[in-house]
Amino acid sequence: MIDYFVSALRENPELAVFLTLALGFVIGRVRLGTFSLGNVVGTLIAGVLIGQLDIQVAPIVKTVFFDLFLFATGYKVGPQFIRGLGKSALPQVALTVVLCLTSLAVTVVAATLMGYDCGTAAGLLAGAFTESTVIGTAGDTIGRLALPAAEKARLLNNIPVAYAVSYLVGTGFVVWFLSNLAPRLLKVDLKTESRKLEQEMAHGAEEDSAAQSAYREWDLRAFRIDEAWAGRTVEHLEESFAPERAFVERLRRGSEILTPSPEMLLRGGDAVVIGARRRVLTGGIPIGVEVDDRPLLDFPVVALDVVLTNPSLVDRTIAYVAELHGRGVVLLKLVRGGEEIPFGAWTTLNRGDVLRLTGASHHVERAGKALGYIERPSSATDVVFVGLGIVLGGLFGLLSINIGGLPLSLTASGGALIMGLVFGYLRSVRPTFGRIPEPALWVFDTVGLAVFIGVVGLTAGPDFVDGLKRTGPSLLLVGFVVAITPHITALLFGRYVLKMNPVILLGACAGAGTVTAALRSIQDEAGSKLPVLGYTVPYAVGNILLTAWGPVIVLLTK
Repeated sequence: MIDYFVSALRENPELAVFLTLALGFVIGRVRLGTFSLGNVVGTLIAGVLIGQLDIQVAPIVKTVFFDLFLFATGYKVGPQFIRGLGKSALPQVALTVVLCLTSLAVTVVAATLMGYDCGTAAGLLAGAFTESTVIGTAGDTIGRLALPAAEKARLLNNIPVAYAVSYLVGTGFVVWFLSNLAPRLLKVDLKTESRKLEQEMAHGAEEDSAAQSAYREWDLRAFRIDEAWAGRTVEHLEESFAPERAFVERLRRGSEILTPSPEMLLRGGDAVVIGARRRVLTGGIPIGVEVDDRPLLDFPVVALDVVLTNPSLVDRTIAYVAELHGRGVVLLKLVRGGEEIPFGAWTTLNRGDVLRLTGASHHVERAGKALGYIERPSSATDVVFVGLGIVLGGLFGLLSINIGGLPLSLTASGGALIMGLVFGYLRSVRPTFGRIPEPALWVFDTVGLAVFIGVVGLTAGPDFVDGLKRTGPSLLLVGFVVAITPHITALLFGRYVLKMNPVILLGACAGAGTVTAALRSIQDEAGSKLPVLGYTVPYAVGNILLTAWGPVIVLLTK
């Protein structure tokens, strides 16, 4: 039975790949306290274990899935990366550049002092900063070196060994460091600083309380108005709720149900549907008595995602946008770069932000068209967009320059990342094309990377244990130094040079180091989602810089 199983995997390596995925995701879910290995390391370990059976997988398999992963990564962060080039995000970009340059310098110094080869150095950088893309870009560069095939294989196999060991430090300790030790080094209480920042932002929102109230929890109720309102306009009735915001959504006049305009005159006996914050409606409304009128309240209410593309509204506050287009709609959620952002009237909107708007269908449709593009629910992926993007990116990435006798290029995979950035930004500007639904993006991103890492593990499996015995113990200590030094440097630079708010600073460090797990831990420690405000731009820029270090680290340590 065992012989049949092993033979089946060897003769049908696609089965080994899927077995690696299944086992890897199981390993990744195992938790030790609050720490888990995650899908990437779990899949690498599974690949190494199954790879002991000497499974041969065609290299093209990992290349195809890696290109899909890189394109998806660029697609997600493109709008925020382009925004990072603007003046408003310069402090966060400066912090990211400092952290990433320090990471490269520390890795090169450590590799030189310890005598590590370029494969081990690349794996050390990839693991310490949980940037799996370095494995691919460094591996492509090693493959282009003028070395014997056996030497190339040795260097390539050293990458996952160093990655696996240093990843444990790069994830586990960095998460603890940023969420627990870093606030102490900065001499701040994270919860207190978060409350202060929330109060400052709330104060900014209260300067325009009308705009603020439009983005609270709303309800709809029906009232029969008093005779005193006869002869007054709908707009007058709405203004009577000031400084709160309220809207007359529908009106019953006798047996007729109407959609009122602000100029419509009210009559005695009219029944109206009022949309306002729940606390306003339950606090007693001096316009009449509440009635149970199901036909009047029975109208379609929708919730739609709107991509902000209107250039006149980019870099404007929610208060400004609400004043122009907020009638009858409620903002439920604001998503930027795949992360949900806390918002209020003070929040500045960026191009490509996704706003979840709810309200009567005609109001949401009107507001959506004014803000940009309404993202209708769909499961279809624009495959032309994805395929063309990867091809164009690959052709661009194959262009090379000769440095020190080494042909240095982005490689086809690196080009896919760059074109993902470009196409992702173009999608945010004109979202009528290039749709990749969230589930499909998850497959490209998560499964694409997992297959790539799994095949790396399968290939390196036979030599992995020997490599781990040879370099493992020293890599733990070196990985610790390489992972922590850049974050300490960035913290000091951000706090004392850039004068950044500590809540935003910690979120920015998590983003610059591409440690999403650290962001979650910082938010838990702060008791607030506010650290994400510093995360999105550094995460976009950090992904690009750290990925670019793959070929560079090979060049500097070969």
